Amino acid sequence: MKALFLSAMLALAIPAAKIAAQEEGEKDVITFEVGDFLVSTLPEGQQRGKSDVLIGATPDMLKKHLPEGTYPSAVNAFLVRTPDQTVLVDAGFGRKLFANLQSLGVSAEQVNAILLTHMHGDHIGGLLLNGKVAFPNATLYIAQAEHDYWASDEAMQAVPENRRGGFGQARRVIAAYRDKLRLFTPGEATGTSAPGLLPGFWGVAAYGHTPGHTAYLLQSAGSRLLIWGDLAHAMSIQMPCPEVAVTYDVDAKAAVKSRQHLLEYAAKNKIPVGGMHIAHPSIGNVKVSGKGGYEFEEFCTCLGL
Repeated sequence: MKALFLSAMLALAIPAAKIAAQEEGEKDVITFEVGDFLVSTLPEGQQRGKSDVLIGATPDMLKKHLPEGTYPSAVNAFLVRTPDQTVLVDAGFGRKLFANLQSLGVSAEQVNAILLTHMHGDHIGGLLLNGKVAFPNATLYIAQAEHDYWASDEAMQAVPENRRGGFGQARRVIAAYRDKLRLFTPGEATGTSAPGLLPGFWGVAAYGHTPGHTAYLLQSAGSRLLIWGDLAHAMSIQMPCPEVAVTYDVDAKAAVKSRQHLLEYAAKNKIPVGGMHIAHPSIGNVKVSGKGGYEFEEFCTCLGL
């Protein structure tokens, strides 16, 4: 499929970044360059979240940042094509995953590796088809702490009964990929503090949303991108007020700490970010706001689109 490429120098982002918007009617998938890597967003839907899921948001915060009581959100995965490998970061619900891949000319068989940020259903739903492995040639990477949480009967019994189905789904994925499963321990956000998972890919500890929640730092030819998973859900309020958490954080205090740490890291080091719940186009730059919080500038805004 022919794509329109637009390029611009982004002040806090990838040098000479190029964004490819698909043809009319299929503008939801965006592809851009990170050095020698091609990174594509794989969106499964745009929606609005409600403020009643927020923890720690004061009436003044809500009035200022969410005057309508809702915020834009999304469900995304990412595809990274390197000169040597095809890497999927999360798998969404699976509702549009394979159509999105097909639009890029990528088959499930061509995916060599899958990096999971965590094992909530909206991140692992596309990993199984009819109960079987959907990506037969891919190695599945999961943080050790994340694997251990979902495998724990004690952890499952500690959550309300209506939330225990997620443990069953996670365990089915683990069982299906058992022969191609790689567990690892993420490092700190210092660039290359932990051994690389793949050439140009590092796991970064972002614990809190789940016990093993992991972001991934990509580096190629002098360019970087931080795919941060569920570090933030409600960008409208969690950027200016990163101390606000959400009810589905397993450990809200740890989630806040991780968010504050990685926002500071991304802003200070001018590393663009992508997120699984950032509304389309789902990629952009983090800047210090000067008011104790941060601002998010999406790439299409940078380009004036």
